[in-house]
Amino acid sequence: MTALSDDPAENLDRFIVEALDHGCVYGLEGPDGWALCPSEKYDDSDVIPLWSEQALAQVHCREEWTDYKPVAIDLEELLDDWLPGMHDDELLVGVNWDESLEGDEIEPMDLLEEFEQEME
Repeated sequence: MTALSDDPAENLDRFIVEALDHGCVYGLEGPDGWALCPSEKYDDSDVIPLWSEQALAQVHCREEWTDYKPVAIDLEELLDDWLPGMHDDELLVGVNWDESLEGDEIEPMDLLEEFEQEME
């Protein structure tokens, strides 16, 4: 596994390229559902962090997420169901966050647009 960059834009690009290559992304699922974090951008929003590699997600299975495990989300399901649903639920996407849970928070429909541009 290659370490994430200090540049969130590079990590976003990596997320999209690797998701397209692998056909999936990874979230953390635990006893209470999917891992969520409060947004640092918006007071009343939560963020679902997603990673492009299982190992990048696995790093976060500690502390409050000890009981969570990386679970693959099929790319087609992400694009067709998850992102529109997250938009409706006013959730943000955390893309390839580093070990300190730092990185971009993206509007789901903006991420969908990034994927569509890359697939053209």
